[in-house]
Amino acid sequence: MQFQIRALLAASAIVSVGTAFVPYFDNLVTFGDSYTDESRLGYFINHNGSAPPPGLLLPESTNTAGGGITWDRWVSNYTGAKLYDYAVSGAVCSNDIIYRYLAPIFGPFPDVVYEVNAFIADINYINATTHTNTLYENRRDSNTVYSMWIGTNDLGVGAFLTDSSLNKTTIPDYVDCIYDRFDSIYANGGRYFVLMNTAPLQLSPLYGMPDAGGLNASHYWPDKPSNISEISGKMKEYTSLVNSVFEYRTPYELLIAKRYPGASFAVYDVHSLLTDLYYNPTAFGLTAPAIVDTPYYLCDPSGANCKSSSISLDHYMWYDELHPSQQTDEAIAKEFVNVVKGDSKYATYWKQ
Repeated sequence: MQFQIRALLAASAIVSVGTAFVPYFDNLVTFGDSYTDESRLGYFINHNGSAPPPGLLLPESTNTAGGGITWDRWVSNYTGAKLYDYAVSGAVCSNDIIYRYLAPIFGPFPDVVYEVNAFIADINYINATTHTNTLYENRRDSNTVYSMWIGTNDLGVGAFLTDSSLNKTTIPDYVDCIYDRFDSIYANGGRYFVLMNTAPLQLSPLYGMPDAGGLNASHYWPDKPSNISEISGKMKEYTSLVNSVFEYRTPYELLIAKRYPGASFAVYDVHSLLTDLYYNPTAFGLTAPAIVDTPYYLCDPSGANCKSSSISLDHYMWYDELHPSQQTDEAIAKEFVNVVKGDSKYATYWKQ
């Protein structure tokens, strides 16, 4: 059966390797969590839990979970594409699957369901003075790429890893949520999509093996169980499972189910990119001596006594226990540019 599926997909697919993935790359619209967010969660916190109003382009920021410039801002800087960042730190795909409360905003972290709805509100925004949309002034189906990178909080502590999902939901429900969001973006003009698969979280200090920098406890997980080898192995299993589903489901939805007529998808294998970076960091731009198993910035399990390394951030793969550093984000961005060009070895391309 697996061979038959592969053969059918191979016969149906138009793979765009060697040609531009998108005709004109003028806009990048991003959805996700703290790996992508620049300032959206900060807006919620600074406005008593209120969301940014439709029509507001949030400012560029280096006050991020990774300690500097996010990967999507790097992409914008490299290509000149205008960035519309809807990601929210702490987000999951749906709060109906995973619910994580944040006291400063008096509710759960806004999820990707909110993010896509915010995007739709923005494209429908009409400025009362100009009677035009002053936010999206140059959005066409042929010049805009939509990226989705979500899963770190869905799969981790307080979520599937700790059996904390709601309503008897499972990992397939989280995957369904992602494609449901693509439905909404597609219905509102999206035609070029980059699905970024889950990072190798088992290599992070939060979920790592004990002989590879894995922490016994963290302010992200103060009461972490002592069986950290089992935790790391389970996380590896979860990320590998989800990425395998992405690998097969994306061409199925596009080419067999005909769910997105006229659309193009790239599945960006960030998992492999970051794994390669972990084992050969200087080849991806980290400064020698490169440090991949301990974070640049670390607090004690209570969240106090936080300290930064005396060595500069460009030496580090991880900013803290969970978040890639600015230097790692730059490596992700450089390869994202190749993905959009249509010639990345870390991407699989599908066109209906």
